[in-house]
Amino acid sequence: MAILREKFIDGCDNKDIDIFVLSNKNGMTVKITNFGGIITSMLVPDRNGKYDDVVLGYDRLEDYFENAPYFGGIIGRYANRIENSRFEINGAEYILNNNEGRNHLHGGNKGFHKVIWEAETVIIDNRECLKLTYLSKDGEENYPGNLKTTVIYSLGDDNSLRIDYFAVSDKDTVINLTNHSYFNLSGHGAGEITNHQLKIYSDKFTPINEEFLPTGEILDVRGTQMDFTSMKPIGTGLLSDDIQIKLGNGYDHNWVLNVSGTAPEKAAELYDPESGRFMEVYTTKPGIQFYSGNNLCGDKEAKDKIRYRKWGGLCLETQYFPNSLKHKHFPSPVFSAGKEYKRTTIYRFLTQ
Repeated sequence: MAILREKFIDGCDNKDIDIFVLSNKNGMTVKITNFGGIITSMLVPDRNGKYDDVVLGYDRLEDYFENAPYFGGIIGRYANRIENSRFEINGAEYILNNNEGRNHLHGGNKGFHKVIWEAETVIIDNRECLKLTYLSKDGEENYPGNLKTTVIYSLGDDNSLRIDYFAVSDKDTVINLTNHSYFNLSGHGAGEITNHQLKIYSDKFTPINEEFLPTGEILDVRGTQMDFTSMKPIGTGLLSDDIQIKLGNGYDHNWVLNVSGTAPEKAAELYDPESGRFMEVYTTKPGIQFYSGNNLCGDKEAKDKIRYRKWGGLCLETQYFPNSLKHKHFPSPVFSAGKEYKRTTIYRFLTQ
């Protein structure tokens, strides 16, 4: 179906900010703004055919200008954490802005979730898609290279939202893009996600230290609260004494996916017994960050005047591993000049 374009605000930085409404023949609707590429709403049916918005967010654009939780945004240039806000390429050291203690998080002070993207609708495989493009100039947030980034959102009639990421730089640089949507399959204001059940297609994870940074170890999940090799309730681990849960104040960890990277493969499944909504995650990326919304604290009124509390939503962010620039045995996010970054993530919704 045709993508509708609605005005969000006129003339911010001499550019209009709009909402784009994607819908399919089943009645599923996704709203995305070209400010930060943010997914602001996602209406999905439950087992009885009732539609609810299953992503957290705000009603007002002004609240997205700060957006401390990163609700729904495109994250870049580098998703997750870079230790000591610095890395080295070809013998040259690049010192980034530190916006989480001494470390660099989610692209810095003005990551991709805070910029205005150029937007257009395009036809790909007989489907109308939303194409967003942004040129991150050499030196932005102190990253090297002029990086041209394209993100394409498309909604299928199988209730799948596909996100295709493309980027290329004129200098060797680091690239790690993701989407930071928070999901609550009971509805965005339904409360804790502790009864949601999760399966991650991984038998290994990267443990963290007290700064949420991977230590460089790659550990087996068996015998730990990181074991999601079969579907289980999230709350079981959140209320445990597992040292990794204590360090993360909940789940805020990267899992090593069993994927080839050549085509989208299943990375995770999420199920809400109450609504019957079931979400599958597919990706070509090597890792996935499961974040259980530990820092949500109800400090700001959100959509429908709701205040989101701790564990009120969860993220499943496909990615290169955090801190991978320090640990050379992790998959490398360094891309040479002219080499295209090309990755895909799909969120598909069903009912049970």
